[in-house]
Amino acid sequence: MQSIRDKLIFVIGPPRSGSTMLQRMLGSHSAIYTHPEPHIITPLAHLGYYESVDKAPYDHINAAEAIREYVEDLPGKEEDYLDACRAYADILYGRMLDQAGRSMMVDKTPAYGLVLPFLSKLYPEAKYIVLTRQPLAILSSYANSFFEGDYDAAVSFNNILERYVPAMAKFLREAEVPKYHIGYEDLVRRPEEKMAEIFAFLGLPNEEGAVDYGKHQHVEKSYGDPKVKHQSRPTTKSVSKWAKELAFDTHKRDIAQAIVDRLDPGDLQTWGYDKATLFERVAEASGQPPEKDKKWQWDSYRLKRKAFLSLRKNIQNNNVGKAVRKVKYYCDVLLRES
Repeated sequence: MQSIRDKLIFVIGPPRSGSTMLQRMLGSHSAIYTHPEPHIITPLAHLGYYESVDKAPYDHINAAEAIREYVEDLPGKEEDYLDACRAYADILYGRMLDQAGRSMMVDKTPAYGLVLPFLSKLYPEAKYIVLTRQPLAILSSYANSFFEGDYDAAVSFNNILERYVPAMAKFLREAEVPKYHIGYEDLVRRPEEKMAEIFAFLGLPNEEGAVDYGKHQHVEKSYGDPKVKHQSRPTTKSVSKWAKELAFDTHKRDIAQAIVDRLDPGDLQTWGYDKATLFERVAEASGQPPEKDKKWQWDSYRLKRKAFLSLRKNIQNNNVGKAVRKVKYYCDVLLRES
């Protein structure tokens, strides 16, 4: 197995930042292999030495304390612990890359944006491509892609701006690892130019055809942006779409404004956006109802998502929830070891 540590590329970006599109363009290069959101790093980051989960089928609080005490008695202490975690990830990344026969591998898992201190300690030699996007566009896209445009439900489920903006800004300012920062708007407006810069950053020759990612084959699994396959190359259609939505809907605009008010201006500046001008496009929008994208109206993913959202609504108190809990009880009984 070849050494993997300087052959890894991590695409860092929150959900709905355009990171799947960037991943596919990278994966269209003849030297790069990629796999949809493998989530290899996030469980390692929450084993207890650095971060801990809120709930687990074992005593995770005692486990975290015990592993810290154990690591403290190792000869290399934290470095030995990182070596152990690295060995696990090396096997998973390295054997996949050997099988693919490529020279570099991309891991694009949005949740990595929240465990960057651990990831950069684990793989300081890897290349990091940090993708940021107009925060209000991210919020709009997230709510419309996964919550049928319900901003309240989207923010309640995952307040992505308040989680990702400070975490990624801190990484951009402080992490001493090879990193390249690109804005979504620049990427979709000048894709050939920006991808050439990215390939140069990676030490690879430019391949102009990679921009037309729809002409290349890609691994498709359960995770990733379900909409990306409906485009064959970057498009600017979504650059300002969010502004018209917020101009028309005052409730959504109020939610967005409340979130932005809590964001640090310095963090937004690091992302590449001025807090004072974030809403300028909203003011310029006509205030007419945003056009519905009929292309997605009967998309199977969207229909499944809508069904899940409908079923989950008030599930703790309605008859559906009672039925699910009863079924779960009988499943647990059947599957319980004797």
